[in-house]
Amino acid sequence: MGQIISVVNQKGGVGKTTTTMNLGAFLSELGQKVLIVDLDPQGNATSGLGLDSNNTPGTYQALQGEPSEVAALIQTTAHPTLKILAGGADLAGAQVELVGEINRERRLATTLSLVRADYDYILIDNPPSLGLLTINGLTASDSVLVPVQAEYYALEGLGQLMKTVTLVKQHLQPQLEIKGAVITMFDPRNNLSNQVLQELYKHFPGKIFRSVIPRSIRLAEAPSYGQSIMHYDPASKAAKAYERLAREFLDKELDQTKETDQTTERAI
Repeated sequence: MGQIISVVNQKGGVGKTTTTMNLGAFLSELGQKVLIVDLDPQGNATSGLGLDSNNTPGTYQALQGEPSEVAALIQTTAHPTLKILAGGADLAGAQVELVGEINRERRLATTLSLVRADYDYILIDNPPSLGLLTINGLTASDSVLVPVQAEYYALEGLGQLMKTVTLVKQHLQPQLEIKGAVITMFDPRNNLSNQVLQELYKHFPGKIFRSVIPRSIRLAEAPSYGQSIMHYDPASKAAKAYERLAREFLDKELDQTKETDQTTERAI
């Protein structure tokens, strides 16, 4: 069964969608089968991978229709083993429409349960809020990945995010864990960067990815061409940073698998 990971931060502009797209692209390049679920009404992950977020059926239809129809809604991308369940403006209405539904927090979980065996990883790009769509994303997930901009104001609200994750874990998804935090838009000339790192260590002890994503004009340009940074400028520092992140991500998964196997052997 594939792992489902929510990429989430209720603060906008921290590199959440950029991280979802490019981590997915490089995991695909490293031989993993990946599905991106665009749960954001802005649809930036969808347009950033070359699809029309206004006219491509996807996540909204999956939430409102029969869960068994989800496979037909999944779209291909320019990366051979990277697919996407498209998002767009119609998701803005979904938050209101789902309020009266039974098990409204589990609609996405029910839908993705039918396709998770087809993928190694499912990455959910959540909207920059802690509303019903994000609750659906967290409830459907096994773990949470938090992109954090290396600036002071980006740290505001992390306590609220952690409280939401805790509540979802207590009441909706007991297996939900923090996979870690990724530092984005890092500028080594900024003296606040070390202070941000110290704060992150407090929020995510032992769970900070070593791979740091730099601030990059090329990275900001790539979505306007409907491309990941891997296709837009594979030689750029940003591309190399996301490749390192993808490799570190897989190494962590391997270490966790070994640790689980050893624990099982000791128990036997």
